[in-house]
Amino acid sequence: MSKSKMFESTLKTGGSGMADFVAIVLAAGKGTRMKSTLPKVLHEVGGKPMVKHVLDAAKASGSTRNILVIGFGGERVREVVGSDAEYKVQVEQLGTGHAVLETRDMLADYDGTVMVLCGDTPLLDEKLLTKLFFEHRNAGAQATVLTAIMPNPNGYGRVIRDQTGRVVKIVEQKDATPDELLVCEINTGIYCFESKTLFSLLSGITCDNAQGEYYLTDVIGMMVCGGGKVWAVAADDYQKTMGINSRAQLAEAEGILRQHKLTRLMDSGVTIMDLNSTFIDEEVNIAPDVIIYPFTWLEGKTTIGTGSVIGPNVRFTDTVVGENVTVHFTYAHQCRLCNNITVGPYVHLRPGTVLADNVKVGNFVEVKNTNVGIGSKIPHLSYVGDTDMGARVNIGSGTITVNYDGTHKHRTIIEDDAFIGCNTNLVAPVSVGKGAYVAAGSTITKNVPSEALGVARARQNNIADWTTKHKGRK
Repeated sequence: MSKSKMFESTLKTGGSGMADFVAIVLAAGKGTRMKSTLPKVLHEVGGKPMVKHVLDAAKASGSTRNILVIGFGGERVREVVGSDAEYKVQVEQLGTGHAVLETRDMLADYDGTVMVLCGDTPLLDEKLLTKLFFEHRNAGAQATVLTAIMPNPNGYGRVIRDQTGRVVKIVEQKDATPDELLVCEINTGIYCFESKTLFSLLSGITCDNAQGEYYLTDVIGMMVCGGGKVWAVAADDYQKTMGINSRAQLAEAEGILRQHKLTRLMDSGVTIMDLNSTFIDEEVNIAPDVIIYPFTWLEGKTTIGTGSVIGPNVRFTDTVVGENVTVHFTYAHQCRLCNNITVGPYVHLRPGTVLADNVKVGNFVEVKNTNVGIGSKIPHLSYVGDTDMGARVNIGSGTITVNYDGTHKHRTIIEDDAFIGCNTNLVAPVSVGKGAYVAAGSTITKNVPSEALGVARARQNNIADWTTKHKGRK
């Protein structure tokens, strides 16, 4: 987070200085209601695994260390998250209190604030976690609970406060009195603790409950009973604290995150014609004055330059698009399109493709691992793969670069100002020189020198009266 944003956050919370805490992210559960072999925290929302959203929010709000508690599918979680976190394996999933306690040795020398987060809460953001940290610090609390005001709190544990705002207890719904059930403020399972106090009390909790688990909320009860100060911070929007336990909740979170993304893009100057048929991942960047037509998917780390018109029916994945580019009915992944380009309809741009300025790629064309030079054209019905193409090249309809011999891929070179006639096969490795022509219908197996005409087709023979004789035989 920038210094100006941090200063703004600090003013809003009444704090001072920079946030500084260790985040413990709980990500060991299987998520049985997901009905999946994939660890729950790796299911994606907005094009990014849920746990990555949480880790990114923690880091942006001031976390100096992210410790990820893993269990079910832990190795897969490591593969996805990589060096963005330290890891602690919870061999037996014995509850939230047990999960946090597993990190005690990693934090033996740490004396500061610990923020406990859930790996299945992808809508958390930097602003909310920064607010939680500063209100916890300014309150001088041993623990601070992040709460949410729910329009329908049924099924959630209620947070009961006294008149000063301090937390008196967190009560599960089944144990609540009729008056407590009227409370709409619920526990989100996200907390700030002072580390020394936290681990001291965790050592004393028991699993004497119906589930046989160690609950982190028991620490809150011990603090209250011991006269310690427990504070609570209510989220500005309860949806930000939403935990994902089912496919239906996953879809709901997806819809919320995408709606926020589209709103931010429109506020920044992007035209989106239909919100209900436009799907843009969280990490996609789009410049002002871009127009997005319906049925467009922009995924991964895609970027779109100003003045471009995208869609309808376009899917970009990890694709860089320059300025004033027009694309429709196209799938492109891991490609780069420079400026003033026209692509489509019905085009497939495969990984490694680079289109220079002023290129045209027309209907029913596939381009793969190819550099297309400035002003070149591949108008229609062609496959161009593993090719280095110069400037102002014209590729005739039906041209195929024959790049695979059954064992290895080979490259084709087409130099500046070359003209490739219709229905041509260029059998790689082969090159066509600068300004050369290739006659329509040729199968080129040898290099064509600059300014030459390459012709590789059988001589035509016309057989007189063949049709009359053939019909007579019938």
